[in-house]
Amino acid sequence: MLVEGRDKFQKDPVANLIDLENREVSVAALHDRDLYELEMEKIFAKGWLMLGHDSEIPNVGDYVVRLMGEDQVIVARHSDNTVHVSLNVCPHRAMHICISDSGNARAHKCIYHGWAFRPDGSFIGAPIEKEQMHGTIKPKSELGLKKARCQVYGGLIFATWGGEEAMTLEEWMGDMKFYYDMLFKRTDRGLEVLGPPQRLTIDANWKTAGEQSACDGFHTLTLHQSLLDRGAMVGEAGTEHEKAPAMYGVNLSANGHSLRCIPADTSWSLMAKNPQKDLTDEQRLELMPPPGITKELLPQVKKNLTPEQLHVFAKAPPVVGGMFPNVNMLFIFSPFPDGTLGSALVLHTINPKGPDHFEWVTFFFGEKDASPEYKDMMRQAAAQGTGTSGVIEQDDSDTWPHMSESSRGVIGRTETLKYQAILGENRPADWPNKAKVYAGFSKDDCQWEWWVQYHKMMTA
Repeated sequence: MLVEGRDKFQKDPVANLIDLENREVSVAALHDRDLYELEMEKIFAKGWLMLGHDSEIPNVGDYVVRLMGEDQVIVARHSDNTVHVSLNVCPHRAMHICISDSGNARAHKCIYHGWAFRPDGSFIGAPIEKEQMHGTIKPKSELGLKKARCQVYGGLIFATWGGEEAMTLEEWMGDMKFYYDMLFKRTDRGLEVLGPPQRLTIDANWKTAGEQSACDGFHTLTLHQSLLDRGAMVGEAGTEHEKAPAMYGVNLSANGHSLRCIPADTSWSLMAKNPQKDLTDEQRLELMPPPGITKELLPQVKKNLTPEQLHVFAKAPPVVGGMFPNVNMLFIFSPFPDGTLGSALVLHTINPKGPDHFEWVTFFFGEKDASPEYKDMMRQAAAQGTGTSGVIEQDDSDTWPHMSESSRGVIGRTETLKYQAILGENRPADWPNKAKVYAGFSKDDCQWEWWVQYHKMMTA
């Protein structure tokens, strides 16, 4: 039955699931096992996936174990200081080589039969060398761990099984790289992780969190009502932004990736309660640097970014969004209960663990050149707002299991997810000609583009 089911999807993997004309997706897409297996092949085995940050493995021999779909991989720093991503499967009898989440090892030795491998994945040998326990049919050069194509961008470690013939990471990002550079390559030494990532398993299909990561601003009005109730996101009284201040801004998308840019004027109204008008870009940046940037770091930002990027930073910096298929990011101002303003730089990865579960991984970041005191503040703000038990993520993680449960019902799965509130491309006159731009009230545009990219890869 499994083969017959997969044959059906191989012929037309999204048949009766995505209605491109009416912008609807069948709820059944959140549950089908055959579809899930094909997603692992067509999306997670072909696309570029973010696995971590090079500051997690600063020394030769350092490694972490991560997921590419449901494949475990070893992310390790080799003796020449390069980063390598290797399949965590011993080519002898399929045992996991690394059975710890992280550590330091100049050689990775399988506990089953003792085959050993270097951090770059190359084969060292098996016990009792004179007996050639690795056999004589294949030379040692062919017995290394399967290697993924790896690239470090702004400290972030990406990998793909696509091979050299597949698109580059820059092509994968497309025009969104212009904006991602503003988050990950804005200072001289870049970001660093603030401690190990938090992890939990959520009983939901990975796509529930994936599509929300594509700039779903709508849910902030209701799901995050508690933030509005306590005054954390309330606009200036008597303005059109009073009830939904952060809903007005500029959304961006390309290749399924997305970012949501909130005007600096709105941030002043929300947080500082001191809106400023008619300022130059430099004056705006001096008055309120983007989240995670101190005034001491501003000279580095001005040096590393182009005038176009600095204009976006000053007018409406990117604050939330994602990378297709499974990264969610938040570079946000985060108010503390005492009314002071903090910053949180957070990335989540959404790692599938079957059609009904995914692993939600949370990374906290800070600029390497920020002071220890500022980093401590950022870690505290990130944990309070966007950590595993943070006030924001407690709301989000409550909805995804409900959606997935609905997809298991005979009648529930006949419903559709609707993305019909479309603003349309609407680029401000002074905005860079990069990516699709939707200026105004945040609607379904970016989320629908996420599904368009999903459809493209599933039918490729």
